[in-house]
Amino acid sequence: MQTVRTSEELTRARANLGGGSVALVPTMGALHAGHLALIEAAKTRADKVVASIFVNPTQFNDAGDLARYPRKEAEDALLLKEAGCDLLWLPGTSDIYPQKFATTVHVAGVSERWEGDHRPGHFDGVATVVAKLLLSVLPDVAFFGEKDFQQLAVIRRLVADLNMPVAIVGVPTVRDADGLALSSRNALLSADERTRAAAFPAALNHARDAIRRGVGEGQAIDEAVNILRNARFSRVDYFVLVDAETLEPVDEPRGETRLIAAAIIGTTRLIDNLPV
Repeated sequence: MQTVRTSEELTRARANLGGGSVALVPTMGALHAGHLALIEAAKTRADKVVASIFVNPTQFNDAGDLARYPRKEAEDALLLKEAGCDLLWLPGTSDIYPQKFATTVHVAGVSERWEGDHRPGHFDGVATVVAKLLLSVLPDVAFFGEKDFQQLAVIRRLVADLNMPVAIVGVPTVRDADGLALSSRNALLSADERTRAAAFPAALNHARDAIRRGVGEGQAIDEAVNILRNARFSRVDYFVLVDAETLEPVDEPRGETRLIAAAIIGTTRLIDNLPV
């Protein structure tokens, strides 16, 4: 696996990948099995796989959250090499956002509820950096995890609206044995919090199963939120059934729908979702 750090090195390395298809797996590092599942999926769809690691400052609206975000460059590089990644791009902040950088990409609609309400400016940061990564690597296909489902919807809308010639593929969430979605933020949980965090996927499964049995959406979600409160989650930012494409709330599962949720345990904010 070749590792490059600047746009100039990336351009040369990208040209040297040859004439086959190229997949991109953008990450912010602190890699886990969920990220490696993206690499495995990418290897089935493309001749060469490029991964990027960049902790994007513009998608953090809390400086403390940015400072706490885990960084494990050497360990991440080894994991990617062992997974069969062909090229790793490790850009610096000045490479992505050079001096006098003045452009922001805003995706209306799908970005303006849920995470958008609770993390102002977050999806502008996501859309801007993903646009730069796609335009820099020029992949045929790019892979993103479904755990950040609203982010995936924003990226799909971005690519469709700007006619970017890249296929966006969502990969199902990888979970721990107790159902908790794998996330770099899980490392911030204490041992007790980690045990209680299993209530999060349990609440989602409870709500999904109840809705499928014909229980009203409101009652199903109220019961799920009570599961989180009993597990001593300090706050539930949202727990809602939405249309999977528009992210607009619905009161019954018509077509493709998702339960999406965000809640805080201790000082860690977790997000997750399930198809209904």
